[in-house]
Amino acid sequence: MQYRYEATSEKGFVQQLATNILTHGYFFYVQGHVREGKDPREIDKKLLSKYGVEISRSQRARRKLSGLANVHYLRFDRHWILLATHGEHLFKIEEAKNIRDVREHPIQAGGYSLWVKRGNFLKRRPEDETATPDGRYRVRVLIAREEYRGLRAYFLAERWNWSVEKLSAELRSIRYEPYAPVRKQLLKLLFLINQKRKTAGYKKVTPDVFRYRRDIVKVFEPIAAVSDREAA
Repeated sequence: MQYRYEATSEKGFVQQLATNILTHGYFFYVQGHVREGKDPREIDKKLLSKYGVEISRSQRARRKLSGLANVHYLRFDRHWILLATHGEHLFKIEEAKNIRDVREHPIQAGGYSLWVKRGNFLKRRPEDETATPDGRYRVRVLIAREEYRGLRAYFLAERWNWSVEKLSAELRSIRYEPYAPVRKQLLKLLFLINQKRKTAGYKKVTPDVFRYRRDIVKVFEPIAAVSDREAA
């Protein structure tokens, strides 16, 4: 099967990282941008060849069993990223000065911040109020810090006192996909907005203004997004 690496949308780029690469232990990364005037395909060819990215699943499995690292490459437009698992690899020698660990330094992409965190808490049983850490690594996708600060400033400066209809439409137009941490950020924003509205005697905006299911896209195909409700 041909190795596919060129995402056709920014949304797909982030989705591929979050759900198909980072989840498999590709924690070590280097990212960059292809400068204007240079063909991105030249960079693709160079990096794919140099680091032996285009190998089969069975080859990746054998390398993993041997304690060697595997590498994935992904690009959208002029933004590219190389990611590796634990183990020895030429990538880790050649890029030693530039490699970052996503568990310590989040990946910045498309206005999002992607990082990996250990130890979400799970309830033993639905009716049980106690919870225990499962110790697993999980990918967290958030609106990047500066982007979120910009959103807060945008809504809390002058728009908080708009009519419910107008403000709801503006909130509904926020472009970020509702990954769980993003939902929490947006609900926090709404809480702050409603605090100001309550103090001024305005009607609150209800949480159903936001989407709670993200759109799932075909990462490598230029087609319209499909709601995960339809995909279920």
